[in-house]
Amino acid sequence: MQRLLKITLGLVMVVIILGSYTRLTDAGLGCPDWPGCYGFLAVPHSDTAVTTAEMRFPERPVEHFKAWNEMIHRYAAGILGLLVLAIAIVAVRRHQRLKATGEVRKPLKLPLLILALITFQAALGMWTVTMNLQPVIVMLHLLGGFSTFSLLALLYLRENPPQLVLETNLNALRTIAAASLVVVIAQIAAGGWVAANYAALACTQLPICEGNWAERLDFAGAFSLPEADNYEFGVHSYTERMSMHIAHRFGAIVVMAVMALLLWKLWRLAQSAWIRRLTFVITVLLIVQILLGITNVVASLPLLVAVMHNFVGALLMVSLIALNYALYKVNLRYRKPEHSGSERPIKTTINKGDA
Repeated sequence: MQRLLKITLGLVMVVIILGSYTRLTDAGLGCPDWPGCYGFLAVPHSDTAVTTAEMRFPERPVEHFKAWNEMIHRYAAGILGLLVLAIAIVAVRRHQRLKATGEVRKPLKLPLLILALITFQAALGMWTVTMNLQPVIVMLHLLGGFSTFSLLALLYLRENPPQLVLETNLNALRTIAAASLVVVIAQIAAGGWVAANYAALACTQLPICEGNWAERLDFAGAFSLPEADNYEFGVHSYTERMSMHIAHRFGAIVVMAVMALLLWKLWRLAQSAWIRRLTFVITVLLIVQILLGITNVVASLPLLVAVMHNFVGALLMVSLIALNYALYKVNLRYRKPEHSGSERPIKTTINKGDA
């Protein structure tokens, strides 16, 4: 199971990168049908196949670069789905075997939940195409990919519980860690809405936006969904896209403030080597994410930087989920040393119970 989980985690990261690359190269409708491409299993290349494809979809001529971007993403996502199915099958069989022998049970509900999520994610992928990049579906598809990554990482932690040493000030860390996760998820959703509505370049100056932006804000319109036959390249007005972008920037300020407090508390209070390493990782990811966001603005959304901004956001969310899991699921036990009234923490292991 552990080896299978590692392979699946590696592939889900690849799928997230491919998904953002597909979106940022405007290849979301590179194949106008689903699950094939112009009615073929692969991108049509021969003259006869291209002619047939364009007869089937006369409104969308074949663009091989965009079509291959989309199909490679689908192939990778399909393999990911098969790996998740394999994980669920292994979990069910193992559960039945351990139940019969009376041994400690391993996670079962979580692998089945991931299987259900990846199935729904496939449906979102289909609707993304059939509903012509409808922004709500595109954003949900992004969040579904991040959620799949998060739950697979959580399953890996359940299968390989870390050894932790935690101090008595645990509640102070739990509250701010949970708040950090909430604001990061909200910021990712806001970023997904910006991307789905092609608003990434609506503001091209720092720190907020150019011109008299404060007088032109329209959040009601920004977070509405106009009716349209096709949402490719966006259907909102510039003012609405600008408002989306500004909301995302304000969200970034909130994330930086909350996470700065979290990291300050972690560096002061955390004693476990595992959590200290995770704190270092989160610190680096936050700094990199801020720099990537600034670069996106000043360099007008370079493709590689934009893809990495999306991917680092996923890594940051997963790291915070790992931190919250460690803080909330650890069994803390304390013992009093001899000749002392003080308490000191001892090593503990995260619960392995079924979930």
